[in-house]
Amino acid sequence: MANKEETKEKVTKKKATKETTKKKDEPKEVTKKEEVKESNVHKVEVTIDKDTWKNALDKVFLEKQKTARVDGFRKGKVPRSVFEKKFGKESLYLDAADKVVEVAFVKAMAGKGYNPVVKPSVSLKEVSDTECVFEFTITEKPAVNIKSYKGLNIKPKKVEVTDEEIEHELGHILERYTELVSKDKDSKIENGDIAIIDFEGFKDGKAFDGGKGENYSLEIGSNTFIPGFEEKMIGMKAGEERDLDLTFPKEYTAKDLAGKDVVFKVKVHEIKTKQDRKLDEDFFDDLGIEGVDSEAKLKKHIKEDISKRKEKEVENDYVDELLEAVAKNVEINIPEDLVEEEINRLMARFEDQIRSQGLSLDLYFHFSNTTKDDLRNQFEKEAYTNVLYRFMLDEIKELEHVEVTDEEAEQAADDLSKKYNMSKEEFLKTYGGMDFVKYDVEVRKVIDLLKEYNK
Repeated sequence: MANKEETKEKVTKKKATKETTKKKDEPKEVTKKEEVKESNVHKVEVTIDKDTWKNALDKVFLEKQKTARVDGFRKGKVPRSVFEKKFGKESLYLDAADKVVEVAFVKAMAGKGYNPVVKPSVSLKEVSDTECVFEFTITEKPAVNIKSYKGLNIKPKKVEVTDEEIEHELGHILERYTELVSKDKDSKIENGDIAIIDFEGFKDGKAFDGGKGENYSLEIGSNTFIPGFEEKMIGMKAGEERDLDLTFPKEYTAKDLAGKDVVFKVKVHEIKTKQDRKLDEDFFDDLGIEGVDSEAKLKKHIKEDISKRKEKEVENDYVDELLEAVAKNVEINIPEDLVEEEINRLMARFEDQIRSQGLSLDLYFHFSNTTKDDLRNQFEKEAYTNVLYRFMLDEIKELEHVEVTDEEAEQAADDLSKKYNMSKEEFLKTYGGMDFVKYDVEVRKVIDLLKEYNK
């Protein structure tokens, strides 16, 4: 018997829920269902019959024979016995398994009524020149037991806006409208300046991964880069190039750089400095808020804006507190695969955000002194909570018989497309279609019910 090997995952959730009719060349499988402790997780073994497995191996050999190079034989003419002696029979196994895994999975699912909530996983449990056994792990929606979701007495907080908050926001507005003015070519970088730079890091004379950036806007004194980087740029002029001799912190996450001496080659393209604004006519013209042309009117506008923002924050906190209170009364066995899938989704979203800021994940990890594992751990709790709430709200929806009509979904799609300044067709394509809109409305209805039940 050959060693156990994992085959590539080519089975999708869509295929997991689809039944097909049997074709002549499809394998005859013997299935054996083995339940694991979690009632919503099923392991199914599928043994491919010998004739089908032999045919798959034969097909793979003929494909590999076309490109196989063996001394003494023309390409495409290597005999099977010679091929197997040189490359081993095992070299055919994984590709042959790929040829039968999808059909085997459909057969494994047939008649069992499974409804996976995450892409099923598959492993090659046993494989040899005469045998092929797959093991599929299928995760269904877990049972959800909600002991109580009514009478929890959760109330939203009152919204208040203080004078200090208004002054603080006014300071932020002035800072946002601060003008960045290019300094003349003879000026030197000072603390607080914005330097537009190219940089590349070298260790032992070789560039290291994640240590390069072009036209990067760096605020001197922001401590964005490793200690010493920004300080050693003070005094540089536009057009100047300088080698910065630095040492990465000993506790730096990347072990190959932690405590190591490096050189950053830096070129300054431009130096900008901040120019404070005054509450004058030019400022209010630039601000462009209708009816706001004085400090008093601006503060009134700020107060209204803070109040609206706080109301939204209070509402979000209220819903979070409400959901958290209900979740304490929920018994559920969350599938680990589903949490992992949600972590991957959150990671992908974060990477998109980082890229929109002109950074790669590698660069982010270098300068935040973190790793991919750190980021995954950071998202683990959020992912688990997202999955828990999803099942919890779905269960309450069923218990309360919450339904959304096509008209309600269409109206929601209209409202959301207007909110995001998109055509309805463009919005639905981006959002994932009307089914996702309908689900969103269902969730909002369930949350409204929870509010009503828990006043």
